[in-house]
Amino acid sequence: MRDLGVGFQYLVRGQRWVARHGKQYGFGLVPGLITLVLYIGALVALALWGPDFVTWATPFADDWSSPWPGLFRGFLTAVLFALALALAVITFTAVTLLIGQPFYENLSEKVDRDVSPDGTAPESGLSLWRELSISARDSLRIVLRALLWGVLLFALGFVPFIGQTVVPVVGFFVTGFFLTEELTAVALQRRRVELRDRLALLRSRKMLIWGFGTPLALAFLVPFVAVFLMPGAVAGATLMARDLLGEETADEDEQNRAVHPGHPNPMLRKPGAGA
Repeated sequence: MRDLGVGFQYLVRGQRWVARHGKQYGFGLVPGLITLVLYIGALVALALWGPDFVTWATPFADDWSSPWPGLFRGFLTAVLFALALALAVITFTAVTLLIGQPFYENLSEKVDRDVSPDGTAPESGLSLWRELSISARDSLRIVLRALLWGVLLFALGFVPFIGQTVVPVVGFFVTGFFLTEELTAVALQRRRVELRDRLALLRSRKMLIWGFGTPLALAFLVPFVAVFLMPGAVAGATLMARDLLGEETADEDEQNRAVHPGHPNPMLRKPGAGA
């Protein structure tokens, strides 16, 4: 359970880091603003033409007696919009990271250099286009996984009591996990950690991941909040990626006292040490 608090501490530390580096924060806002405009446009279009689409898709309801066609189609329209909102939350990070790849790569590198004992940051050695293609491929695979979970949880949502209590909570934890994967991917891809290995790494510290990602998933329900938290989320995910890989940091002793009071963090070790 301690890792839940540690994960949240990394989220807070990331926000503090960008607050101390205003220029990096400003650059990091640009991709989120672009994505926000695109998503708002898509949701407005759905709100305007969604009812017409549902009517077109349910011609069999035309012969029903009033008021059942209106109630049925109104319910389907609400479900369609709710699914769109859920999809927007799940994909917002992936799309923002894809649009802002150069921005967030630069931000993540600066975080690494800032906390690295020797002032260096790992480099992938890949071209920008190659990094973009890998990021797009991995993001699509993560979104598909998230959609499968979304469909399952949506179906379970119709189970009485459980669907209204347990399922929403599980949904936020699932969303938090996938959000964290997308965010840590910025730092881990530079270290040439493949998607399968990234998922295994995150699953080995689920409490840590949930402590970081679940509060972020709740905050990301508000689009404007998501935009302003994204730069700090990338910074915090970079710091957490170093923890997951056991990389030494310049302020390691201070970090251990802050997020692991009373005992050392066994996951922190010098680069090159055995797993």
